Amino acid sequence: MVDHFELSAHAIDELELGMAPAPLVGLSMEIPAGARIEQHQHRRGQLMFSSSGVMVIDTCGGSWVVPPQRAVWVPHDVPHTFHPATNISLRNLLIQPDITVPLPATCTFVRVKPLMRELVLRVVEDASTFRSPDHHRRAVELLFDELDVCEAAPLLLPLPRDPRIRRICIALRENPADPRTLEDWADIACASGRTLTRLFLKETGVSFAHWRRQARLMAAMVRLGTGDSVTSTALDVGYESASAFIDMFRRTVGQTPGQYFN
Repeated sequence: MVDHFELSAHAIDELELGMAPAPLVGLSMEIPAGARIEQHQHRRGQLMFSSSGVMVIDTCGGSWVVPPQRAVWVPHDVPHTFHPATNISLRNLLIQPDITVPLPATCTFVRVKPLMRELVLRVVEDASTFRSPDHHRRAVELLFDELDVCEAAPLLLPLPRDPRIRRICIALRENPADPRTLEDWADIACASGRTLTRLFLKETGVSFAHWRRQARLMAAMVRLGTGDSVTSTALDVGYESASAFIDMFRRTVGQTPGQYFN
């Protein structure tokens, strides 16, 4: 855990107030794993892209595990936070809401293909590094042309308020491979297995098994995004074989891990 790096909502607001009034402003930040970023929102829409490293963005009721092959679009005034799962090279595009380019009205994944990646890296540079204002404008226009919205949904991993099952959820987020059933958790949570089953549905809207499967999937995506193998990832998050993990991944995400990260 990194204790010395913290990004407060106030600091982010001050940073945005000091930005140029241009329709699009690029922002580069090197953020270490374990940094603390408070929940905040922007007056502008935000395309969040990490050119290296994996981050988890919490917003719009879900969690987005973002490897370098993807970015996340967050519309203006949407509260969000993000957690660097590794050291990340964050590249943000902050876009005025009244821009004429049609952009999604909700949070969404964006595929980052090679040309898109290079355009983001170029546009976040200081405008003075371009040959002329027209040069900068054309780069921005091409970047918008390359925006490729992805249909992949975020992972829904709501934390319950009831302390009995919240304790279980926090433990599973820290160790998704934990094999204990709700009956096994009963003594620790000071409630019967039947009560815990009812509380899970009431507090999260899903069953314990579904919630744990989503927690394992989120942990797996972070590991795969950092380059870990499918086999080691499957075993680390609690699956007995790579084939069982791939089958779960395909049924949940609609693609195999290889297809998703390629």
